[in-house]
Amino acid sequence: MTLRIGTRGSALALAQAQTVAAPLGAELIVIHSEGDRSTASLASLGGAGVFAAALRDALLAGDVDAVVHSYKDLPTAAIPGLSIAAVPKRADARDALCARDGLTLAELPAGSRVGTGSPRRRAQLLARRSDLDIVDLRGNVDTRLARVGSDDAERHLDAIVLAAAGLDRLGRLDAVTEYFGIDDWPTAPAQGALAVETRTGDEKPVAKVDHKTSRLTAHAERAVLALLEAGCSAPIGAHAILDDGLLFLSARVYREDGSEQLTSSHALYPEDSRDPVGELAKRVADELLAGGATELAPLGASRDTPGPGGTE
Repeated sequence: MTLRIGTRGSALALAQAQTVAAPLGAELIVIHSEGDRSTASLASLGGAGVFAAALRDALLAGDVDAVVHSYKDLPTAAIPGLSIAAVPKRADARDALCARDGLTLAELPAGSRVGTGSPRRRAQLLARRSDLDIVDLRGNVDTRLARVGSDDAERHLDAIVLAAAGLDRLGRLDAVTEYFGIDDWPTAPAQGALAVETRTGDEKPVAKVDHKTSRLTAHAERAVLALLEAGCSAPIGAHAILDDGLLFLSARVYREDGSEQLTSSHALYPEDSRDPVGELAKRVADELLAGGATELAPLGASRDTPGPGGTE
């Protein structure tokens, strides 16, 4: 019996899901959500988790056997009866600037209109360039890119910030004018990673696409998000790497206007802990909270609220 994989119908979602479906010989089933149909801001719809809800409903109903999410868009709270069965090898976790005339962020004129739907990216942009006009942005990747340099005064943007992974999956890396280094510009927890979700007990058919290191690092980043109880309005970046057997985890909390930021970084050898992800995330989260993270960002939200970052 052919495995049925549910996905959103956007070009990016289909490209992502196809990377999972191909090695599994699976069939893609398109599922539509309120977020796909509405033009309202992502925050007003409840954050990026609105996209995940429709896929999960279809999975629980038995309409599909698995679903593929952008892992950064998933709420951190577990859903009874569902499990993350696989995290395929992670793509580029960096953010990328797509600007008119090949400009970099430093080269944009004062007052330039830069589009993003992410509170984290907004804070990071203002931290670098407080003279920019940050514009809320929705739509698929091609729609967003079409606004860069547009002749329509109302729609015109001088630049936008998108995930490098999404641009790569769509073959649009030609639009990138600058990549932001992950150390100076940490991205949303699990950015660049996909999550393949199944009903609990049905994980085996998709297990072959799981990538152990990608799962470990993505889970560590999301664990910080969960411990901070940060929702979609919290400007938080995190990044984990496994280097020579040592797991490094760093997270940064920004004030919404970019005027202040707080960073914590810790590392451990996974074999030295019974729960390396939980222990490492707790060290980072505890240090951030002790340093005053709650005074910078809206923390303490329900873990049912999706993480920051929005769609790609």
